Amino acid sequence: MNLLEYIVPFVLALGALIFFHELGHYLVARWCGVKVLRFSVGFGKPLLTWTIGRDRTEWAIAAFPLGGYVKMLDEREGEVPKEDLARSFNRQTVWRRFAIVAAGPLANFLLAIVLYWGLFATGTEELRPRLALTAEVSTLAATSGIQDGDLVLAVNDEGIRSWSELRWSLLRHALDGRTVTLHVRTEGNVETYRQIDFAGVRVDDGQTDLIQRIGLRPWRPHILPVVGQVMSGSAAARAGIVAGDEVVALDGVPIDSWVELVEYVRERPGVPLSAQVRRDGTVVEMSLTPDATEDGGVRIGRIGISVAEPTEGRSAMFAIVSYGPIESIGKAMTKTWDTSVLTLKMIGRMITGDVSWKNISGPVTIADYAGQTAKLGWAHYLGFVALISISLGVLNLLPIPVLDGGHLLYYTIEIIKGGPVSERVMEIGQQIGLVALVMLMAFAFYNDITRLISG
Repeated sequence: MNLLEYIVPFVLALGALIFFHELGHYLVARWCGVKVLRFSVGFGKPLLTWTIGRDRTEWAIAAFPLGGYVKMLDEREGEVPKEDLARSFNRQTVWRRFAIVAAGPLANFLLAIVLYWGLFATGTEELRPRLALTAEVSTLAATSGIQDGDLVLAVNDEGIRSWSELRWSLLRHALDGRTVTLHVRTEGNVETYRQIDFAGVRVDDGQTDLIQRIGLRPWRPHILPVVGQVMSGSAAARAGIVAGDEVVALDGVPIDSWVELVEYVRERPGVPLSAQVRRDGTVVEMSLTPDATEDGGVRIGRIGISVAEPTEGRSAMFAIVSYGPIESIGKAMTKTWDTSVLTLKMIGRMITGDVSWKNISGPVTIADYAGQTAKLGWAHYLGFVALISISLGVLNLLPIPVLDGGHLLYYTIEIIKGGPVSERVMEIGQQIGLVALVMLMAFAFYNDITRLISG
């Protein structure tokens, strides 16, 4: 694995998100007349600094990249010259202080809206929302009457154009335990309706994906198990598999399609397999041991090959999804809002125990996804950046002291009671907030390490 393929996209994404967050604080502070002393991306010792503007604001890139800050003139942090007293943060009205602090998270939401608008307006290639049932017989999807090949047109009258939209919609409704109505077009070109009752369904068990657990997977045309590409250093490469090979059997079990090949390998991480491969009309036998990796908390097998997919198979599975420039604005705002609400609901379900805490990810997992989405293309990468930007905005709005949301809570109390919160209360709150934040970061790192070990 080339670490730079993961580190570079991670650093670029994180740097951009921190910059825009702090830029929100900075711009509103300047608009409110507050003097800004330093704008830093990162914590700790500055690696690079430069001074700009009549206020001689110091801009810095610091050594520890997981955060940033805007340091404003404040009497609580040092002596302020008499001529600058009116420009001190602590001398501003509570409404101005509220606006300055809220501007950081709002900048993250605005960035997500802009990114989603660009993606919706330019168009992206998306997997069609076409359904297939998993092998299990008595799943929720199977008992709901869903058939292989059903193309979802809408969920509860909400138009669906891609598999990602379908997943998102089903997850939102599952969190509320609702019954959803799928408007589908069957393989026989007949439009009908299917109902899925999510009452009593656990949204997350820390191991399997919700869609898979209710018995659904993306529909795929019948594709022969012919190898298109072999990744360098992969299990397939070590076994001697080359592009153009057709896998006809594994351990004597006939393999008729690419899906059968993938499912057989996924279920056998680290297990030696006897492979029969057809090459130039001759069947060749070889030993193949799938590499063990993790997907959604589940240990699976992978051999590092891609399919030699026929053109007609791709057109049946994928479509270009795009909207007009004006419609895209509304779609982007709705997407950002829905994602924010869903994030808050997931946090609430974690607290009540309905959703696994394994979903909390640290920098290692985020770097992994950054690298993976970057490999898939700019559209996937920008979508990932938008999602993380929303998560950063929501996290900072949580009413935890030391976060923006904690300060906003203090200001809200100040507005209600007509006076600031006492220094003692703020000091205790800071200590509690710091402990909570350290515990959250420790849990995220623990999940990262667990994923690495189990993977």
